[in-house]
Amino acid sequence: MKLLRYGPAGAEKPGILDQNGDIRDLSGVVGDIAGPVLSDEGLAQLRGLDLAELPVVAADTRIGACVGDVGKFVCIGLNYADHAAESGMDLPAEPVIFFKATSAIIGPNDTVEIPRGSVKTDWEVELGVVIGKQAKYVSEAEALSHVAGYCVVNDLSERDFQLHRSGQWVKGKSADTFGPIGPWLVTRDEVADPQNLPMYLEVDGHRYQDGSTRTMHFGVATVISHLSQFMSLQPGDVISTGTPPGVGMGQTPQTYLKPGDRMELGIEGLGIQRQNVVQG
Repeated sequence: MKLLRYGPAGAEKPGILDQNGDIRDLSGVVGDIAGPVLSDEGLAQLRGLDLAELPVVAADTRIGACVGDVGKFVCIGLNYADHAAESGMDLPAEPVIFFKATSAIIGPNDTVEIPRGSVKTDWEVELGVVIGKQAKYVSEAEALSHVAGYCVVNDLSERDFQLHRSGQWVKGKSADTFGPIGPWLVTRDEVADPQNLPMYLEVDGHRYQDGSTRTMHFGVATVISHLSQFMSLQPGDVISTGTPPGVGMGQTPQTYLKPGDRMELGIEGLGIQRQNVVQG
C-alpha cells in the first residue's frame, strides 16, 4: 500500500493511493496515518478495504508529510562510504546518530526556506524508515518486523551551522522546512529489499546525486537494532538513514542552494519530491 496525508498544512487527512494513481480519502476509516494505524494489525485493516468505495480526492490537492504525529526524527550520519569520503570524514565504527527537530517536517512538494544567516544550505536524498511497532533491544534478525514502511526524505542541512557553529549537528539540520517527507509511506510488504533502491537528486535539472541504498555502510536492520539499544523506537518515529555522494559540500567548487532553485529527488518505488527554494 501507498499511504499518504493530504490537505492544508496542519489539517491533513489520511489517504491511500489506488491502483490508478488516484488518492482515496481514508478519513472515514482512520483519524490519521499515525500511531496504531501503523501497526501490522492497523495496516491489515486498511489492506482489506475496497478502495473503489472510498471518495476520490482532487488531483491538485496538496500532499503533506506521509506520517503524522512524529515523535522522533532520528538521522544517521556518514552512512555511505562514498559520501563520507567526499565529506573528508572517516567511516564510523558505529552508526552516527543525530536528530532533526520535528518542526522541520513539511510535505514533499512544499517550499523550502533558506534560513536567515545561511551561507551553505545543502541537500541530501535519503531513505526514510517509519516505525510501526515499538522496538526496544531488538536484534538485527527481528528489526525489519518493526517497520511500517519506507519513504523519501530530503535531509536538508546548513553546513556552516552544522560544522562551524559549535555543538551538535542538530543545529544545522533543524531549520523550518528542512525535513520534507513523502509523498507516500510505502508499506514494507511492497519493498522487497530496502538495500537495493536506486535514488537520485537534481537541482534545476542537474543530477548531483545518483546512488543506491546498496552502498549503505550500516543497513536498515543494523540501524534499527543499534538505535533500539539506546532508546525505544515508537510507532510513527522516522529514521533517515543517510545519503549517497553528490551533496553540495562535495562539489568542486562547493555548490549550495539559493533562492529560485528547484529540487527534484526520488527513490525507486517510493515516489518523487519537488521543492522550490526561497529565502526565509
